[in-house]
Amino acid sequence: MTAPAPEQTVSPADIARARVAVGDVARQTPVLPSQTLSDVTGAAVVLKAENLQRTGSFKIRGALAKLAALGERCARGVTAGSAGNHAWACAQAARSRGVRCEVFMPVEAPLSKVEGCRALGAHVHMGGASVDECVAHARAHAEEAGMAFVHPFDDPDVIAGQGTLGLELLDDVPDLAKIVVPVGGGGLSSGVAIAVKSARPDVEVVGVQVDSVAAFPESLRRGEPVGMESSLTIADGIAVKRPGDLTLRLVRQWLDDVVVVPEDDVAEAIVLCMEKAKLVVEGAGAVGVAALLGGQTPAAATGTTCVILSGGNVDAGLLATVARRHETEAGRRLVFFTRVPDRPGSLARLLSLVGETGANLIHVEHLREGIDLHVRETAVQITLETRGREHADEVLRCVRDAGYVPDLVGG
Repeated sequence: MTAPAPEQTVSPADIARARVAVGDVARQTPVLPSQTLSDVTGAAVVLKAENLQRTGSFKIRGALAKLAALGERCARGVTAGSAGNHAWACAQAARSRGVRCEVFMPVEAPLSKVEGCRALGAHVHMGGASVDECVAHARAHAEEAGMAFVHPFDDPDVIAGQGTLGLELLDDVPDLAKIVVPVGGGGLSSGVAIAVKSARPDVEVVGVQVDSVAAFPESLRRGEPVGMESSLTIADGIAVKRPGDLTLRLVRQWLDDVVVVPEDDVAEAIVLCMEKAKLVVEGAGAVGVAALLGGQTPAAATGTTCVILSGGNVDAGLLATVARRHETEAGRRLVFFTRVPDRPGSLARLLSLVGETGANLIHVEHLREGIDLHVRETAVQITLETRGREHADEVLRCVRDAGYVPDLVGG
């Protein structure tokens, strides 16, 4: 009778070897104090700025570790399926090791990540509605072409590579008490937890998922991977429908908790990172900040809490959308619709009134069709920049006092 194959795992020794394997390419990213998060939580909070890593995310660590483990087995090239960051990392790792790379990415993958792969010489296949479909395509192509397949998370060598980030935290944060880490497939969170808790069992490690794609809580409850429907999310880098068999077991064994944050809170966390920390962080990378701000997990009462900013690859268009939304929520961007008499000078009088309040006109649009208007009326939608919520309320009050009926748009 054939003995069952030994259960895969990842040891501290594996992570130590991976650190040597990735050290010539991966950067030791900085740990930066966050005064804002420290003030909000009443505790010491720092940010591990992995968004400043090569290719813009932690994924380069796992990709390099896997190529080192493969050795000559990747001589014909490597394939990968990914929402973007893992593909980009594999492209960089393959280029640095002189091997061919083909990646499979979802049709909704951010353009910045697609172009990043192509710029490194990788052949990009676009298709599939989810990361899981792209992983399946990449695995099948590897078998057909005799290439090596690099899984984005459910692989012991990849997990060991991601764990090198945890070794850096042990070096750089002497009083480390807690780590808050994004969770997609679970490779980063489990690798970091193994690296840190093997040396410091007292350090708490909490994973964070976004509510639109949060497969881990139910999977942990049932004790087996549970799949979810695909969902559009601002945190595309952790939009994994189903945990891996290995990562689920490791997350259960090594993490203290996995919490879930709302999509809107992630958008606010992106803006906070830009405004306060001066860091560009993608949605997947900002979920830990969202969890501290929203109270899904508290900062450690003593010692230092580290939030891992796992990536910074976000399209400029999405950043602009998130920033505009934040400005509206904060009252610094005011959009309203109102009706004015369809007579010469009516619009000029309204805009003059708005100008007297000190608001800055961004955009004005005439609306004459598709809405219920009197034959002698026209409508306008006005976008203003204000100094804050009190100033926005003052602008609206002045408009109403002048006889107009402003209806807020998007606020």
